[in-house]
Amino acid sequence: MLKQQILQIKTSAISKIEATENDSDLFNVEKKYLGKKGELTAILKQLKDLSGEERKSAGILANVTKNEIIEALKSKKAEMQRGRFDFQKEKIDVTIPGKKIKHGHLHPITIVQKEIEDIFTALGFEIADGPEVETEFYNFDALNMPKNHPARDAWDTFWLKPTNNRQQKTNNRSGKLLLRTHTSPVQVRYMQKNKPPFRIIAPGKCFRNEATDSTHEHTFYQFEALMVGDAINVGNFKYIGEQFFSRFFQKDIRIRLRPSFFPFTEPSFEFDISCTVCGGQGCRSCKNTGWLEVGGAGMVNQNVFVASGYPRNIYQGFAWGFGLERLAMMKYKIDEIRLFHGGDLRFIRQF
Repeated sequence: MLKQQILQIKTSAISKIEATENDSDLFNVEKKYLGKKGELTAILKQLKDLSGEERKSAGILANVTKNEIIEALKSKKAEMQRGRFDFQKEKIDVTIPGKKIKHGHLHPITIVQKEIEDIFTALGFEIADGPEVETEFYNFDALNMPKNHPARDAWDTFWLKPTNNRQQKTNNRSGKLLLRTHTSPVQVRYMQKNKPPFRIIAPGKCFRNEATDSTHEHTFYQFEALMVGDAINVGNFKYIGEQFFSRFFQKDIRIRLRPSFFPFTEPSFEFDISCTVCGGQGCRSCKNTGWLEVGGAGMVNQNVFVASGYPRNIYQGFAWGFGLERLAMMKYKIDEIRLFHGGDLRFIRQF
């Protein structure tokens, strides 16, 4: 009686498998006969109630039947899989134009940064990098910026709250955490691990808590240059500046230094270049002065060397910091800084 039921299940299962046309129906057939509550599974559970000889013969038949059903399922699955990719059944119009593959596009800031890195590596500079989340020590203290310096105010700096006791202990040693306001901390970190002579640039992202307009952004890119040795002077600084800007703008550029003040340099300068539009003759772009202001610079303050672990009055060096967006705006004649971070592909694809 039990053997007859097994043979009937086998005939029924294989018949339904052969008639199945999709994955869903095939899954239901498999579940109906081989699932936890399937018909053949129920038969196998009844074997324990049979006598020894009858259990043996029925068990062999049940297992053979189970394997035949499994093989039939595998064969049907393979057949349906082949059918999906049967090119004889597919109609392809080879005259239809293929879909155009869209290639990625470098952002203008990335283009400018890569160009700057190429120019300075050709001049013998290394490229240094550092964390965007900094400590108060590296961002302010080591750069000779006192506790009452206005740059430490909440409306100029993005300060971060400690998230756990371990971070709080770290902050007590190195100051509170913040988003770096310039890439100058990279200079200090590099000097702590390297001895002069050396020359580096430090490009990267910076953050300042200020309102945005056509020339200011809360998130922007800088690149700083640092050259340190036994007898580095303003003449070295001016020559490197002329070489860089002439190569960057692909024309002869003259440099003008105006006295200024920065806590991390002494003496300090406002750094101007001859107008890239009129060549220094005077035009609307330079307000008829013949000069364009590009950033701050100067000879490294000895207090910065001391904070970095160097002895006082042994080394000399120059440093400057320029905005990448500012340079890109000058090179490509862009009058709105917010376009760089607006995400408008129509703007980005122009470069």
